Amino acid sequence: FKIFLCGSHIYSCSNCRSHLAKHDQIVSKAFQGRHGRAYLFSNVVNISLGPKEDRVLITGLHTVADVYCNCCQACLGWKYVEAFEESQKYKEGKCIIEKAKMVTEHATRLAD
Repeated sequence: FKIFLCGSHIYSCSNCRSHLAKHDQIVSKAFQGRHGRAYLFSNVVNISLGPKEDRVLITGLHTVADVYCNCCQACLGWKYVEAFEESQKYKEGKCIIEKAKMVTEHATRLAD
């Protein structure tokens, strides 16, 4: 099933417009994805995870799983499963979504 988020500022899959996260779930906008800038979110919906793998990233070794849109299967980024350095533990359980893979949806008021 597909989850629809409520709010005035929603991030959606750029391919199929499936809702992914609310603006207030952004932890940081200062991340780097495979194809450019990315945002770190505390919670993301309508996704599935690929297999876990160890990856050496800019900040060191992490166990990650690629994140895919449930609706169109586009690869959106990755989820941090485990961080091996103490200073990076805050990322565990959070997801990176690449800016190029999402769009911002602004709520519109329906006429009464």
